Amino acid sequence: MPKRAVLLVNLGSPDSTSVPDVKRYLREFLGDERVIDKPVQPLRWLLVNAIITPFRSPKSSHAYQSVWQPEGSPLIITSKSVRAKVEEALARKDVPVALAMRYGKPSIASVVGELVAAGVEEVFLLPQYPHYAMSSWETVVVKVYEEFARQGPKVRVDCIQPFYQDADYIEALYTRSAEHLAKPHDFLLFSFHGIPVRHLSKADSSKAHCNCVADCCNTPSPVHATCYKAQCLATVRAFVKRAGIPADKYAVSFQSRLVGEPWLTPYTDYELKRLAEEGKKRLLVMTPAFVADCLETLEEISVEGKETFIEAGGEWFEQIPCLNDHESYIAFTRGRIEKWLAGAQGTS
Repeated sequence: MPKRAVLLVNLGSPDSTSVPDVKRYLREFLGDERVIDKPVQPLRWLLVNAIITPFRSPKSSHAYQSVWQPEGSPLIITSKSVRAKVEEALARKDVPVALAMRYGKPSIASVVGELVAAGVEEVFLLPQYPHYAMSSWETVVVKVYEEFARQGPKVRVDCIQPFYQDADYIEALYTRSAEHLAKPHDFLLFSFHGIPVRHLSKADSSKAHCNCVADCCNTPSPVHATCYKAQCLATVRAFVKRAGIPADKYAVSFQSRLVGEPWLTPYTDYELKRLAEEGKKRLLVMTPAFVADCLETLEEISVEGKETFIEAGGEWFEQIPCLNDHESYIAFTRGRIEKWLAGAQGTS
């Protein structure tokens, strides 16, 4: 039988919290043309390397220090645990599971090289993003395919599609969050990572739906296959239905914006302030765009977000942890891999 392997890919983290390491990481991350896609080179290079990175690195370094663990980056630690647990769950299948990061280490290029050197012939790629976005899911997939084309052109690569409304994924989210939802609370805020508004139109291959059709994100269309906002809203609809959450008890917002152009709204920090001022005293926040807790959840939401909410009049704030290495997410991942293996073996 062909030698098969699984490849998990997440965002990545700096090697340490030092300013030089954070600066190096941000240069790679923000230098990706799918993350900051304008202006054209060399202006984009100047924007990233001469303006954004030098000013952002010290602040980001301080933020990373607030969440860093003795073993290192929370994102890397969790991702390694997921890899190990998934591989253990597949022990009887004798399928190795590899882990790479889009930015930082271990790099996609190095891990692809290891898989090719090991004689792997078929790979199942699982980007650790439930939703499609040019700056997350797409950049991972493109980079992996580019590296296999360069280092192992004969290797077959299959890729899981964004699983934002997969029934098993929604069930995993519900299982992970059930104990938190059972706590007394007034409101649930779904906070997704933001993207520039123009990325939605750019991803609309028809050029006739996004911002052209009334309520376009909630109006069914094939272009939703590449519409980040429509997929985020679909996740929320499926989750609140499963959890039985009334329409007046939740809202959706977007975090982590950059200045200079419109990003998806409403902004999470604005919503946190608004909800507290409207009398919501006990707030739960859920971050379904992330499968692993990271700087954006542990610092931006659980520290800065909590502070914003409490200062505006809130009394109790809790961020529901991401799926991380919870058994429900391991089971979901194992299930998708087993389906791929069955297909690869011609049994389904």
